Amino acid sequence: MHTELAARLGIEFPIFAFTHCRDVVTAVSNAGGLGVLGAVGFSAEQLETELQWIDEHVGDHPYGVDIVIPGKYEGMGETDVEKLEAMLAAQIPQQHRDFAAKLLSEHGVPELPPGEKAQELLGWTEATAGPQVQSALKHEKVKVLANALGTPPPDVVKSIQDTGRLVGALCGSAKQALSHQEAGLDFIIAQGYEGGGHTGEVGSIVLWPEVIDAVKPTPVLAAGGIGNGRQMAAAMAMGAQGVWTGSLWLTVSEAECPPEQKQSYLAAGPRDTVRSRSFTGKPCRMLRNDWTEAWAAEDTPDPLGMPLQFMVTADAVTRVHRYAAKSQAVAFNPVGQVVGQMNEVQPVRQLIQRLLEEYLDAFEDLRALMPKI
Repeated sequence: MHTELAARLGIEFPIFAFTHCRDVVTAVSNAGGLGVLGAVGFSAEQLETELQWIDEHVGDHPYGVDIVIPGKYEGMGETDVEKLEAMLAAQIPQQHRDFAAKLLSEHGVPELPPGEKAQELLGWTEATAGPQVQSALKHEKVKVLANALGTPPPDVVKSIQDTGRLVGALCGSAKQALSHQEAGLDFIIAQGYEGGGHTGEVGSIVLWPEVIDAVKPTPVLAAGGIGNGRQMAAAMAMGAQGVWTGSLWLTVSEAECPPEQKQSYLAAGPRDTVRSRSFTGKPCRMLRNDWTEAWAAEDTPDPLGMPLQFMVTADAVTRVHRYAAKSQAVAFNPVGQVVGQMNEVQPVRQLIQRLLEEYLDAFEDLRALMPKI
């Protein structure tokens, strides 16, 4: 399992863990993988606080940061954050805000305390993600930056690579992967349809070899539907240089997930997820619930494009996270179809050990099938 990409990063196992929880980042990196902190939802100042904490708890191990600069979004090209936010807010029909508020009210989700307001535009555009990149580059232990949606702008790629760090991006097709390669990215993450969060239309077992063949010799990480060591072995057998995982870390003991949200994941099966534009404006896999069903109905508003839809739903995301016990029917619970394998809470180190043991068992099972010469 010693891949070229893992060697370049100085990690023991090519297991990359995307998470919004700093405790999970440090636990994964300390266990030999590479924790990657999702920056969306943090201001540059908040991200700086998170990264300082990780620096203090990760020892000499590297970690990464994931940003979101979509390849296409409303207001693209505007660099002044205040001007961009005002311009975008003016484009949002009032019926969308009213519909979201009505859903929360009907499900008994409490309002935020007086004077407190959800931040609607955190990291979903180049203007807001740019400061996050600059914050990440101040931290020596950050060795990897990845963009979740689209090829990063050329100046962002250059600013990362000029510091000796690696930059990659997710893709859902070979065409997107080739765009990443042409932009000079150091690695590519191929995420299949069954993955959590923003995904494309092609399943992992078809997508992974297609992308790997298209962009050789650029390293490819496999993502989407990886819940055990057998699936990790399948990805590596196809030529991946590691696995990019996300859903698995939502139910580890170190995760900051509210107990009610964690229980929603533990109780769900693979058919309980749906790709929906109802929270972010782009197809995103999450647990199906009253919120996703309401936005999909014929007689309700159609979700807006990114980042307009999240500006509508930011209040909902903030409230359902704070009042998780009262809001799971309308909660934003992004997760992949692998949720059906997430049946227990266990520490990060134990989960990684299980993945490695299952990987080795799969390898031995395959070797036993080979004719003895």
